[in-house]
Amino acid sequence: MDIGLLLAGEPMGLLIAKQEGPLDSVKDYSLDVAGAEFNVATGMARLGHKASYLTKLGNDPFGKLIARTMSDNGIDASLVQYSDTERTGFMLKGKVSTGDPQIFYFRKGSAASTLNEDDVLKVDYSTYSNLHITGITAGVSESSLKAVYKMIELGRKANLFISFDPNLRPQLWKSREYMVKTINDLASRADLVLPGVGEGEILCGSKDPYAINKFYLDNGASHVITKCGPKGAIYSSKTDSIKVKGFIIDKVVDTVGAGDGFAVGVLSALMEGLSYEQAVERGCAIGAIQCTFAGDNEGLPTPEELQNFISSHKRTDF
Repeated sequence: MDIGLLLAGEPMGLLIAKQEGPLDSVKDYSLDVAGAEFNVATGMARLGHKASYLTKLGNDPFGKLIARTMSDNGIDASLVQYSDTERTGFMLKGKVSTGDPQIFYFRKGSAASTLNEDDVLKVDYSTYSNLHITGITAGVSESSLKAVYKMIELGRKANLFISFDPNLRPQLWKSREYMVKTINDLASRADLVLPGVGEGEILCGSKDPYAINKFYLDNGASHVITKCGPKGAIYSSKTDSIKVKGFIIDKVVDTVGAGDGFAVGVLSALMEGLSYEQAVERGCAIGAIQCTFAGDNEGLPTPEELQNFISSHKRTDF
């Protein structure tokens, strides 16, 4: 039953470079909001789903921007807390014509990094059907990691469907080994795991999507979808495996946020009762759409925009 998606994480102010070049040489930036969980919440709300975001913001301009943007996008902000002592995190993102943009974070000691077990105990999990967690929230701070474990525990007790996106950010972790061990432990507690092939190489020693899927199924997940970039994705369960082709787009503007768009497609489709094959197709579509926009969540579509894209774009050869 679709009664809403619960997320927790750190939304940030986003300064996007208007010119190419090193971030320390850029003179002009545009202002937006970033954060993996924020992107997912935005995408779900645009598709008509209830998305509630547990986070902490500072009483500062970035915090006010995020709160206003959440409201504008229809995200449920009833779980947001505000701090007069900690600031809202923010980040800089470069502009590129090829490859991935340069990114620099200002998030250490942020309001959201103080998320803790007491915060997640206040949530009524019975009012949701789904819980979505990412490895970013787990890596922000030790207290946030404990909060993530507690959310999964409470979500499991409330029979929520739990999805987990590794969303690796090595710069947030004290060591690569600790990151890999913790991410894989969290993944073992989820119903659905959403790695990418690059993440699979780091987390389980293989870029083969079938090997990655088997690793996480053996690790405890019931469903795994490994993202294979523009080619598409591979879905596996204990009894089934499906290859789903991606969508061809004219030009990649920015790949940041594509994985979050993929999660939006998959989760929204599953919450609507569609099959895993249909869910992966929708994930591939929204991931491709997001690649055609510079903002981290600017391209996340309405139902009509999504359907128009799917019906008008050719599929890739896997």
